Amino acid sequence: MNQKKDSPTESSKSKIKSLFEIHGPVFWPSVILISLLIAGTIIAGDAAEELFNSVRVGITESATWLFVIGVNIFIGFSLYFAFSKYGAIRLGGQNSEPEFSTMAWFAMLFSAGMGIGLMFFAVAEPMWHLLYPPHADVGSTGAVRDAMGITFLHWGLHAWGVYAVVGLALAFFAFNRKLPLSFRSVFYPLLGERINGWMGDLIDILAVLATLFGLATSLGLGASQAGAGMEYVFGLENSVTLQVIIIVVVTAIAVVSVVLGIDKGVKVLSEFNIRVAALFLLFILIVGPTLYILSSFVQSTGHYLQNFASYATWTQTFEEGNFMTTWTVFYWAWWISWSPYVGMFIARISKGRTVKQFVLGVLIVPTMVTFLWMSGFGGSALYLETAGIAEIAAAVEADQTTSLFILLDQFPLSIVTSILAIILILSFFVTSSDSGSLVIDGLTSGGKLHSPAGIRVFWASTEGIVAAILLIGGGLSALQAGAISTGLPFVLVLLFMCYSLQKGLEREYREHLSKTKEKERESYQELVQRLLSKRK
Repeated sequence: MNQKKDSPTESSKSKIKSLFEIHGPVFWPSVILISLLIAGTIIAGDAAEELFNSVRVGITESATWLFVIGVNIFIGFSLYFAFSKYGAIRLGGQNSEPEFSTMAWFAMLFSAGMGIGLMFFAVAEPMWHLLYPPHADVGSTGAVRDAMGITFLHWGLHAWGVYAVVGLALAFFAFNRKLPLSFRSVFYPLLGERINGWMGDLIDILAVLATLFGLATSLGLGASQAGAGMEYVFGLENSVTLQVIIIVVVTAIAVVSVVLGIDKGVKVLSEFNIRVAALFLLFILIVGPTLYILSSFVQSTGHYLQNFASYATWTQTFEEGNFMTTWTVFYWAWWISWSPYVGMFIARISKGRTVKQFVLGVLIVPTMVTFLWMSGFGGSALYLETAGIAEIAAAVEADQTTSLFILLDQFPLSIVTSILAIILILSFFVTSSDSGSLVIDGLTSGGKLHSPAGIRVFWASTEGIVAAILLIGGGLSALQAGAISTGLPFVLVLLFMCYSLQKGLEREYREHLSKTKEKERESYQELVQRLLSKRK
């Protein structure tokens, strides 16, 4: 019997369609909204920066209390899930095995989580808090303690608590309830089949926008710091033009990486990042003020834990100033806007781990490594500043982007380490971009674990374009405004998500308990039958 074969033209069309297979109700509204923002930024010209600043200040001033409550609730829920009866539930089912080794898992979640930010703020933030301490007098010992304590607050458990609860929800509903790896899926216990309608589409559109603008902020920070390093080392002017060129080049590399996928692209680069970062930190520990760094790590961690409740609930209600709106609320909004991206990426690589392993792995290990990193670079800067060896704080106040390179200049092999820092910044830049692309690909292609190559290329390119245009149109203020604007509605989304996850885990626990009792009953019946047969 003859079978009808597709013509070459039909075959080509089929291949092209498979490369660009999308979920239209999410893909097109996301593209339209992003295009409108880009067009508005270009048309507004110089007025764009003022507008972005107004948006950022307005949201942070009115919603400080909501962000503070939200991030604390997320930590509480993640710890509750880990240490409750749900902790033994395994993502993917009780017989599921981890896809990646523990070391590869840590490397990928750390590289995706905050690599660029650590490079940018490790020196700049402690120095800035030393200059303008919110809880102590300038020049006092309290100001030095505050400098590290507040930095730990911004980069510690709160950030990873947001990632943990989002990543857990996405992994659980995808691997245990067999739903698409999409943000809408985590609301199935609340919405039921309605997640497949306009409500689910709206949730995924918000996740796409939050991911894109949170990622654009990181790409902008990475480009500005890499440009500062090139100016410091090679004498190139750190202009917006140079930063845009950096974004274009890195985006091109990210496109190649994202096409290769997780195993050949993201995983390889993430492990490279961790190895280089470990060498970088080891260098500072050896040539820097070693005892001061280690002592700072221990004491600052203790200070952070001792004052955790006070730090975590401070809203600057009874004091003057704009510290909360400039720093803390920006961070909370940034982490929340990043949570769909980092959470979904962590979910994709975490199948086979128990809820307890997942939460503690995501919360504790990256937090402690981050604290050690901040102590190494920020602690060295504090030592040089307070000992009068170098004036790093003044340089940071003049230009935050050069802070890391000014610190490296105080130690041997400064040219080599500065070049290494630029390479590491760019490499973190690539892993952030392609990890984010893989996440948005999944959201806009219907929750597929392996989205079409054409869509991956499209979103990797779009991220670079958005970061470049916002950088041109309003600088870092525009990038921060984008992250905060999308972070605000997502606080409410994540709060509902926590409740939905609890309902899902409860159902999973009851089903597992029922199966266990059934097996025990069957085993008991088999034993009785054996005993009876022996008597006969």
